[in-house]
Amino acid sequence: MEVFTGDGKGKTSAALGVALRALGHGLRVFIVYFMKGDFPYGEQKILSQLQNVTFAKFGQLSFVNPNNVKEEERNEAKKALDTARKAMLSNDYDVVILDEINVAAAWKLIDLSEVIKLIQEKPEKVELILTGRYADDKFIELADLVTNMTKVKHPYDKGILSREGIDY
Repeated sequence: MEVFTGDGKGKTSAALGVALRALGHGLRVFIVYFMKGDFPYGEQKILSQLQNVTFAKFGQLSFVNPNNVKEEERNEAKKALDTARKAMLSNDYDVVILDEINVAAAWKLIDLSEVIKLIQEKPEKVELILTGRYADDKFIELADLVTNMTKVKHPYDKGILSREGIDY
């Protein structure tokens, strides 16, 4: 199991890099997007054109306020976790990516114990990847590989907003 976390850019990009490499070797990939709703992320456009990759998006277009989580946001996160578990246990996929699950767990959209249970249920042949800031210490402990993306500098700090094709 792999965890990509930290306050730096590149967590999802790293996971997608693993997916791209896996697809190049004929492996089957499933990606579950937590908290990303129907926003038009560029990678989803190209992923939908590739063989052996499936993805499912959950959440709403608006950003989650961690101090005021809505019931519908929790419901979406629960559906995402259920979808992830089903895909992981289906024998249909070699790589399962849970994008932004660390944030969903940290902000209590999903119960930490349910994520730990999913990790413990992982079949040996499945590569499970968790992304997002705030990875819980238990996720880090259970992982085989952990990468902490550290922000040194970011365009946003100078007022440069997210750029289509570069940041989403």
